[in-house]
Amino acid sequence: MLVLLPPSEGKAPSGRGASLKLESLSLPGLNEAREAVLGELVELCAGDEDKARDVLGLSEGLRGEVAKNAALRTAGARPAGEIYTGVLYDALDLASLDAAAKKRAARSLLVFSGLWGAVGVTDKIPSYRCSMGVKLPGLGALGGHWRAPMAGVLPEAAGDGLVLDLRSSAYAAAWKPKGEVAARTATVRVLHAPTRKVVSHFNKATKGRIVRSLLTAGAAPEGPAELVEALRDLGYEVEVAAPDKAGKAWTLDVLVTEIH
Repeated sequence: MLVLLPPSEGKAPSGRGASLKLESLSLPGLNEAREAVLGELVELCAGDEDKARDVLGLSEGLRGEVAKNAALRTAGARPAGEIYTGVLYDALDLASLDAAAKKRAARSLLVFSGLWGAVGVTDKIPSYRCSMGVKLPGLGALGGHWRAPMAGVLPEAAGDGLVLDLRSSAYAAAWKPKGEVAARTATVRVLHAPTRKVVSHFNKATKGRIVRSLLTAGAAPEGPAELVEALRDLGYEVEVAAPDKAGKAWTLDVLVTEIH
């Protein structure tokens, strides 16, 4: 099982660990594209601060993020699972998993990123600010920058098992599973059961809980149909929309009664 996660806007501090080593990151086939984004981002943020804030879409209150980006090559690096914070990651709570579940997380979770493309939760990265929606002056829109490298790397990473896609739309645009990979991909929506409306804040929390439940239970569904069974066994109410044609992903609606 490969689980695709969005990053978080807020991130924990880098800390005082050793600095970034691109060659140590998962998916080494992305390293050339990573270096291109990293180089331009550092150069941008080491120059005109106001221009950098404008490009990155940062408010006055986030001015300090520009200096953080300028120092990315020398900043301390920590496991990505510690860097990413926010609602989904609070609910996932990787730090409190037992040893077996942590190993499963290291094998199966990929976090998508405007800067790194995608990283594993044990990959060591510095704290940064650069969303997938950014358009860098030299590279252009990052979603477009990542499409070709991702298309070359992600199908192999997906192997022959289930792909559970929990990304937001901006990050999903960087890689869309196709063909037989799409046929074993499941996307998830979280709906308020009484109204059938999509929830927002609680969408992230529920997705974090789903991933935690699967990791803790040691569930290893081989495809979308088996995922539905696994989630129901774990107590989730799930409705399924199987694809109407070959080469399309499944859509799973997880229904929640209490929005929390």
